[in-house]
Amino acid sequence: MATPADQRLLELLGRWLASLDLHAKYSSLDDDSYWQVQPWSEHQRPTRWIVDLAKQKTIALRAQVEQRAKAGDSQFSDALELMAFLANLVGAEHIERFIPVAEASNEREITPPKAPDRASDSTIQQPSGITATREMPKFAGSKRAPPPAATAQVARTERKTAAPAKPVPKAAAKPAPKKAAAQSERTGPSDAQRDQVIADAARLVQWGRKWFELPELIARMADRPSLPDVRRILKESKAAIEKKAGNS
Repeated sequence: MATPADQRLLELLGRWLASLDLHAKYSSLDDDSYWQVQPWSEHQRPTRWIVDLAKQKTIALRAQVEQRAKAGDSQFSDALELMAFLANLVGAEHIERFIPVAEASNEREITPPKAPDRASDSTIQQPSGITATREMPKFAGSKRAPPPAATAQVARTERKTAAPAKPVPKAAAKPAPKKAAAQSERTGPSDAQRDQVIADAARLVQWGRKWFELPELIARMADRPSLPDVRRILKESKAAIEKKAGNS
């Protein structure tokens, strides 16, 4: 029977395979179209053979997870999750050479490049084959028109024109009501994410982690809530976590 860790890993691997299928489709796009098709994070565009290799390894890993789950090995998926967590926390360096997750729901239409304006060429080809050259623009140092006569009416007109317009005062932004902010905070992580955070915390406590270390460690895991949400879940569920970890 598959454990919750097995289910989480199989779901994650399924998302990766769907993303790699999209990357294989995008490999035929030019650079401009590739950067338009998804809201990418900053990265180096992966080549096709890298995408194919990643897909091959993902399929092999999924087969191993399914085989271990059928054999009743409940520690295999936990070990893989722990290894992924440690790789992100300790081993991995900040690099741009990775394959970002592509989702079909985020796919955008590609805008074709505009054709150049043929009328903007410096020369115009006449039907008879004679090339007519445009008139060169006048330089700023060319002869200017004489200024108008200094009359009282002209002076008044110039003063009115030069007077700066008074800026329209902007209405002060009203602070968001506390009730709405509190409601937006309550609509945070789902029940499944809350149970996941509690299970992670209990496992880390069993491994000897201190309580103050848990929020940072759990928030860095894949598909976990944000750090403030993790801290709130840990604070509200401390008794349940200690009971699950066997400390009470």
